[in-house]
Amino acid sequence: MIENILEQVTDLIEVDPRSGQALSLYALCKTLDIEKSGHMYLLKKLVDMTVENRQLAYGLMEIMSQGKCREEAWAKALVRMDTAIRG
Repeated sequence: MIENILEQVTDLIEVDPRSGQALSLYALCKTLDIEKSGHMYLLKKLVDMTVENRQLAYGLMEIMSQGKCREEAWAKALVRMDTAIRG
């Protein structure tokens, strides 16, 4: 499940890194990656996502709640996302 969600999110970001959907999911990933931030994310942003992308966001939150944001799959996905966003 974890790899599937991360792959879907990463693919979406790599396809169109400047889209609002990609940037919202990327912001969520970066927020979930920083424990000391208290995982601050404006839930209002979920309203702007498509139903499909909102499901991905919920999956990302579940990964965080299981403490799996420190695993290799998460780290590799973030590297790919960072690369796509930076262009």
